[in-house]
Amino acid sequence: MITKKIYHAAIYVRLSKEDGDVKDAAKAESNSISNQKNLIKDFLKDKEDIVVVSERVDDGYSGSNFERPAFQMMLEDIKKGIVDCVIVKDLSRFGREYIDSGRYIERLFPALGVRFIAVNDNYDSLEGKDQSDEIIIPFKNLINDAYCRDISIKIRSHLEVKRKNGEYIGSFTSYGYQKSGDDYHKIVIDPYAAGVVQDIFKMKLHGMSQDGIAKKLNEAGILPPAEYKASTGSSYRTGFQTKGKSEWTSVMVRRILTNEVYIGNLVQGKRTTPNHKVKKTVLKEECDWVRIEKNHEPVVGDREFEIVQRLLSMDTRTAPEHEGVYPLSGLAVCGDCGMPMVRKTSTVSGKTYAYYVCSTHKAEKKCSPHRIAVDKLEETVLSLLQQHISNILELKRILSFIGTVPFQQIDLKKLEERRAKKEAEAERCAELRTTLYEDMKDGMISKEDYRELHAAYETRRKNARIAIRQIGLEMEKVLERKNDGSAWLDYFTEHQNIRGLDRFVAVSLIREVRVMDKKNIEITFDFADCYREVLESLAGAGHEVSLDESGKLNIRTKEAV
Repeated sequence: MITKKIYHAAIYVRLSKEDGDVKDAAKAESNSISNQKNLIKDFLKDKEDIVVVSERVDDGYSGSNFERPAFQMMLEDIKKGIVDCVIVKDLSRFGREYIDSGRYIERLFPALGVRFIAVNDNYDSLEGKDQSDEIIIPFKNLINDAYCRDISIKIRSHLEVKRKNGEYIGSFTSYGYQKSGDDYHKIVIDPYAAGVVQDIFKMKLHGMSQDGIAKKLNEAGILPPAEYKASTGSSYRTGFQTKGKSEWTSVMVRRILTNEVYIGNLVQGKRTTPNHKVKKTVLKEECDWVRIEKNHEPVVGDREFEIVQRLLSMDTRTAPEHEGVYPLSGLAVCGDCGMPMVRKTSTVSGKTYAYYVCSTHKAEKKCSPHRIAVDKLEETVLSLLQQHISNILELKRILSFIGTVPFQQIDLKKLEERRAKKEAEAERCAELRTTLYEDMKDGMISKEDYRELHAAYETRRKNARIAIRQIGLEMEKVLERKNDGSAWLDYFTEHQNIRGLDRFVAVSLIREVRVMDKKNIEITFDFADCYREVLESLAGAGHEVSLDESGKLNIRTKEAV
C-alpha cells in the first residue's frame, strides 16, 4: 500500500501600503488580507494531502523585497522542518521583485523540498513544470516587478507634489506642533509643547548650555518629545531612546534649537531611497530639499531664531560648576589672530582673579596673550554699548524730525530683492511647466503625474505673480508712509536704561568684541550695516554727521528738509 505524502503548509498573505493607493477599488478589495485567506482556504477544501500549520501575514509591507517579518518567520519554519509547503493567492502576493522571486521559486524551494502553490496563477510545483511554466512564471514575476516600479514612481511623484504645495506628509509632527483636525496635511501649534519650545529658546538666549537646559527640563518633570507624544496617545517611536524611559538630552535640545519648523518654515524631502528595491534611506543634497517658508504659524520669532543659530556656532563651553555661559563667551575674540578669547582664573594670596586670554596663545603660544581682566572688559563693553544706544536714541530723534527718506531707501532695497526672487521663481515655474510635456512623451512621468505637476507649477507661478503685485503695493506704501523708522532701532532703544551686562543683552546687540589690548577694544554691533547706511544716507542728504572723541554721535540737520 502506497502512503500519500502529507504536506505541512504555511498560508502566506501580504498587503502593502501601495495597494491602498491603487485606483481600482475592486482590485484593492480582492487583495485584502481576509479575501486572500478565504480564497486559499476554499482552494484547500478538497486537498487532503495538505495540512495547514501556520498563517503568516505581512500587512503593510512592500513586495519589492523579502525583508518582511512574517515571511522571515516562515523561512525559519521551513529551515526547522515545520513547513514544507507554501501557498499564496498569486505570485504578486509572494513578491514583486523579479530576481529574488525567481530565486525562491525555482532554486531555493526545490532545494529544500518545499512545495509552492500560487492559486490564481494555477501553479503547483508538485505537478511539474511544462514549457509554458518555463516562460510564463518568470514573465509574470517580471510584470510584477515592473508594476512595483511603476507604483513607486507614481507615489514618489505624488508626494513631491504635496511637498511643493506645502502639505505636511510626515507620520508625526515636530514637538510643539500637531496635525490639524480639519486638514491632516496641515500642522498647527500644540500650546503646551510650544510653550516648552519657547522656554528652551529663552534659556539658550540667557546663556544656558544645552546640557544645562536638558538638566533643568528633567528636574522640572517636563516630558521629553517621545514620552510626551506617548502620553497624548501617539504611537511615535524614536531611535534616539536608549533607556526604558527617555529623558531630555543636549542632543534633543540642539535638534529643537536648529529646527526651522519653529519659525514657520516647512522643510521636507531631506531623505530618500535610491529606488523601490533599496529601503535604506540616504540624505539628499540640501539644494534638493523642499522648503516652503512661512507655511504655518511660528512658535518663535525670526530674530530669536537667528541669534540662537549664531550662538550655536560659537565655542561657548562652560565650566563644570556652571550651567550657563558668561556674558562675553564666544563674542570676545583676539584682535590679532581672530580666535576666541577664553576665560581663565588664577589665585594670588588667596584671592581669585578672572581674565580673558587669546586661545591660540594658551594652546600653542603662537600669538600674544592679549590678557585682560574680565571685569575690565565687561565694564568697557557696557560703556561702549551704552554710548551706542545713546547714539541710536539721537538717531531716532533726528529721523523723526527730518522724515523717513533714509529708511525708505533701505526698505525699498529689501523689497526690490524680494521682488527679484519672486520674479525668478515665477520664471523657473514657467520653465518647469514647459519641460513636463517632454518628460511625459519620454515616459518619465505618467499623464496623471503630468497633470498634477503642471497644476502645482501653475499654482506656484500664480502665487509668485500675486506676491510680486503685493510687493509693488508695499513699495508704494513705503514711499507714502510717515513713520519713525525700522524695527532694528527698537532692539537697542528698549535697553536704554541698561545698568549691567548680561548674556541676553550681549548676544542680542553685539556681534563681536575684538580685543587689541587693554586700552583698545573694538565692538561690532548687530545691524551695523543698517546703522552705517542710515548715517551715509543722512550725509548724502546734506546733513553733517560726526563722532566726537567719546564716540558720541552728532548730527546737524538742515533747516529745511
